[in-house]
Amino acid sequence: MDASSGMSCSPWRDSHDANETGSIANTTQGEPLFAAKRGPVTVTSLQPASLRLRLANRLRDALPSASTAIVGALLWGLAMAASTFLNLYYWETPDSARFVVLLYALGGALAFSVGLTFAALVSRGRHWETALAAAFVCLLGATLAFTGGLFALQYRSYYAEWHAPAFTRTWASEFVFTVLAALYQFVVLGVGSIFRSALPYLPPPASGLHAGGVEH
Repeated sequence: MDASSGMSCSPWRDSHDANETGSIANTTQGEPLFAAKRGPVTVTSLQPASLRLRLANRLRDALPSASTAIVGALLWGLAMAASTFLNLYYWETPDSARFVVLLYALGGALAFSVGLTFAALVSRGRHWETALAAAFVCLLGATLAFTGGLFALQYRSYYAEWHAPAFTRTWASEFVFTVLAALYQFVVLGVGSIFRSALPYLPPPASGLHAGGVEH
């Protein structure tokens, strides 16, 4: 009875075991497919976060300290003002000369921290020659950008009373052409003063970058 019942039940068990084995095999074969679908989502979600973290850490390391930013901005602004004053000493309109000197001083002060940060980012881990070149390019570029922007705003405010009402099509075209004319005049007349005044004062910022982690 037991043997017959065991023999009679064995085909059912075999088929049932085969079904379970097949279902397990199907499940096992399906797992890599699901894992392949889940894997890229996890990787792509981690990569941007890790990239943002590295960029944030690098930017934080490149930022100058508060004392360096304040003292450097004052000294760089005074350097720009002194050079401009020497170039404009013989102007026949002293009021205009004083305003231009103040404009250059403010542009240099605003540009110092930005230029030094970009120079530190570019010259990180490199030799002092690279630090000097980075300080030259980045500080001059930032100074030109800020000073030219301030000059364009002043130029625009001077001609604003002759322009059309604000936010009209005519006003927009007048605004664009006035700013472009101001930038053109600044490039022609004002860039040389910044270049002449910047060269003697570049070694201190470059030495600060050199001490901050560039290679010897």
